[in-house]
Amino acid sequence: MPHPAPRPHPVAGAEPAAPATTPAPMPASIVVAVDGPSGSGKSTVARAIALRLGLRYLDTGAMYRAVTWAVCRRGIDSADADAVGQTVAELALRVGTDPDLPTILVDGTDVTTAIRERPITQAVSAVSAVPAVRSAMVALQRQLIGTGGIVVEGRDIATVVAPDAAVKVFLTADPRARARRRAAEVDADQMITEADLARRDELDSTRTASPLTRSPLATLIDATDLTVDEVVAIVLDLVAATVVGPGDPPR
Repeated sequence: MPHPAPRPHPVAGAEPAAPATTPAPMPASIVVAVDGPSGSGKSTVARAIALRLGLRYLDTGAMYRAVTWAVCRRGIDSADADAVGQTVAELALRVGTDPDLPTILVDGTDVTTAIRERPITQAVSAVSAVPAVRSAMVALQRQLIGTGGIVVEGRDIATVVAPDAAVKVFLTADPRARARRRAAEVDADQMITEADLARRDELDSTRTASPLTRSPLATLIDATDLTVDEVVAIVLDLVAATVVGPGDPPR
């Protein structure tokens, strides 16, 4: 077993801007949850928020990719739920939460780069849908979150992993924009990437265990026409409003 880490925001088209308030000192227990589908930019935004606020950063998607890497390395069929479940029970994952250099190790092997390869991307949704995998990863994610002081990104953070998170964001974008961003990140064909994202969306949103879904308490941000800086500014404003209080003066 692994061991231990509503409305759309009305700013589309706005010019990049700093948050309305200077970020107040972060409570040690704060948890910022950033959910959304593949290619929405949540990893980039979540890391930027963590760096800006001096918080830890947890990429839960990397954890599922690490399990998928181990499954592929062992030659296990991702559709074999029993074998996949046995694999995750035997793994030792070490997850680094430094936003400057997030890392992940499987049984002592650094797989931070290897888990981004195409075969892993193609298999990760199937592996992630295995209930034993989700159960083990959610337990480990909660241990890593601990008492807080962290930005966590994934697909089920506000709904399953950390439903009490002080700030909940659901980041999305239209399929073409998501495909364009992801293709640029991995130097891939945009049309193939768009088809891959559509397939993952379907698998992630229809699985039985912890499906991709937006918490009714999460602020929806459509990043289709926004820059990274604009999205970061929105989330920083949400954090500031939570820390300072909506009726309190800026610090």
